[in-house]
Amino acid sequence: MTSTDQDPAPPAGTARTITEKILARAAGLDGVRAGQNHAFRPDYMVAYDFPGYTDLMFKQMHDDFGITEVDDPERYLIFIDHMLSKGDGRERQVHDVTRRWGEFYGITVHEGRGIGHQVAAEMGYALPGTFLIHFDGHISGLGAFGALGWGVRRDLLEAWVSGRIFLDVPASTRFDLTGAFAPGVDNRDLIHEIISRVGADGCAHQVMEFTGPGAEAMSIGRRQGLCGMAMFTGAVSAVFNPDGLSLEYARRVARTEFEPLSSDPGASYAATHRIDLDTLRPRVVLPGSARAANTLGVDEAAGTPITRAFIGSCASGRIEDIRAAAEILRGRRVASGVQLNVVPTSQVIHRQAEEEGLLDVLREAGADVAVSSCDFCFGYARPLQEGESCISTGVLNISGRMGSPGADIYMGSAYTVAASAVAGRITDPREVMA
Repeated sequence: MTSTDQDPAPPAGTARTITEKILARAAGLDGVRAGQNHAFRPDYMVAYDFPGYTDLMFKQMHDDFGITEVDDPERYLIFIDHMLSKGDGRERQVHDVTRRWGEFYGITVHEGRGIGHQVAAEMGYALPGTFLIHFDGHISGLGAFGALGWGVRRDLLEAWVSGRIFLDVPASTRFDLTGAFAPGVDNRDLIHEIISRVGADGCAHQVMEFTGPGAEAMSIGRRQGLCGMAMFTGAVSAVFNPDGLSLEYARRVARTEFEPLSSDPGASYAATHRIDLDTLRPRVVLPGSARAANTLGVDEAAGTPITRAFIGSCASGRIEDIRAAAEILRGRRVASGVQLNVVPTSQVIHRQAEEEGLLDVLREAGADVAVSSCDFCFGYARPLQEGESCISTGVLNISGRMGSPGADIYMGSAYTVAASAVAGRITDPREVMA
């Protein structure tokens, strides 16, 4: 079913959030409520290979639990999207372990297509109403499509072994969005505005649900970027109710039938916040973490010198971000002494940006465009050196995240990163666009 019709109004006292509905279906129950613990059957169990993590889980699955075959290999999604930049023996060893594991169990390993959190959507796995788990919390970005993506850390092994996972049903916090982003402002500024308001634990163990005309007007890529940063409020996930935009995308990529689910009128929320997107300004996060105290208006950090700039990651690098960077960089040059690296989130997005002429604009400005991977975001490709300062659309800015612990990492939107790369210092993008 792919209807955009809303579910009929439920009887009094039975109204459910979209999260409760998705989890009820995954548990095979008529309904679930926040705080209850149930066994859930995820539609898909997702991972990327990474040494010291998935290789150990592969070994535990076989050696400790004696699993020699899986009932439904299609439910296992494995991506190779890290450690792709050097082409050395260490990389080959890591990826060969994953390939052999996939071959043994009849599980397809997806590689060379881009960052898994994006590619999963492009391949039709993040359909409205589906439930996906991953050890990585940024799987929450798939909530843009009306799916529920939940990062369960090493408990992913429980699902790999048994096909199910026990979880507490989370409450939901609702964010009613009105208005529209002003020029030079986007979803990255919104999530940091939210963190500055509610704190780094303001949605702890909850799901962020985005609603209202401001949410409906947001592009799919902007929704993905917003949902993908949910963990920095303490949330386990984030979600948009499916609408015409997400349903149109789902119909185009769907590999199975799907049933969209939406929150009922009168559903219960832990809290409701109202945000007018028209009032937002560009934000910058200081080195250390994305906590509220580190989140400033760009004017408060303006003038800070930088040597590096990065646009990419699972929470950025989509076509909207590349268009934003091109808007800033067109007819300008990256400042002397600054290296700007741009990494599209997938090969599909890379091709689209190439076809639109955006990557030519970036290259002419002095940016370096790399093949899609996670390698810049976690400091594997071109790591930061001692004493360097970088402004980034990556997902983390903790010490050592992108290289040396002696380097500083600031975070901002693609607009802010591009404007700062041109100026050689942290800069309000609205000044460049004026």
